[in-house]
Amino acid sequence: MLMKQGLSQRQSCAVADIARSVYEYVCDEAEDRKLVRKIRAIARKHPRYGYRRVWALLRRAGMKVNLKRVYRLWKKLGLTLSKRPSRKRVCRGGPVPLKALYPRHVFTYDFMQDQTADGRRLKILTVVDEFTRESIAIRVERRMPAAIVIEVLREAFRRYGAPEFLRSDNGPEFIAEAVQSWLVSQGTKTHYIDPASPWQNAFGESFNDKLRQECLNLEVFETLEEAKVVIARWRRAYNGERPHSSLGYRTPKEFRAAWEKEFSSSRAPGSLRSPGVRAREEEKLLV
Repeated sequence: MLMKQGLSQRQSCAVADIARSVYEYVCDEAEDRKLVRKIRAIARKHPRYGYRRVWALLRRAGMKVNLKRVYRLWKKLGLTLSKRPSRKRVCRGGPVPLKALYPRHVFTYDFMQDQTADGRRLKILTVVDEFTRESIAIRVERRMPAAIVIEVLREAFRRYGAPEFLRSDNGPEFIAEAVQSWLVSQGTKTHYIDPASPWQNAFGESFNDKLRQECLNLEVFETLEEAKVVIARWRRAYNGERPHSSLGYRTPKEFRAAWEKEFSSSRAPGSLRSPGVRAREEEKLLV
């Protein structure tokens, strides 16, 4: 309208207080349609992912796309996740005690509950490396006595190595004499959180919440065998495909590989320092 009155484009944009680049911008609808198809495909496969994680997956797939553009289309498509109602939380302490400083420093394990379609209980044991956020093991059974707990840990330690510490609550399976004796034989120390203090097991609680929101709540298991297959598939995707925001949108496997590569390249020949000693020294320098 201003230009029709005789003003130049530059003068009109100055009066309207808009950038000339905005005035000249023409939306590439074909490119938007292509991006929308990809966003919808990811949202259908991972209905609990937010737009930031979808953006990270698009970037990992080689698309040069801006986060704001993904957010604009995400809102337009109505894919925004509903927020869970906030709850009042009582702050009981500071940071998580015994913070993990390197891979295999602190593992955490915990139990979850679910059920099959016939109402029968499923008991799920999860084991997580707190430093890399990697899922070390997930076991699904109807019952989980101490013997099965030891069996899961034995296989996990064989594949990943025994941690220095194993964090857990004070559940009967975790404080069982058989479990404690076996851990002593492996050279792994136990670290039990205080009663009614889930914040002390923050990494385990966070992992269990992801498993609940992204897998268990989206599936109806007809049988125990189906639950084992579906959860195992989710675990593989979590470790190798799912970008983790606290790891710079890398997967746990990528983060562990990068850390091990950096450690092996920076360690001086003949050095006898363990990863733990080096990590503590670096932490002191940062402080």
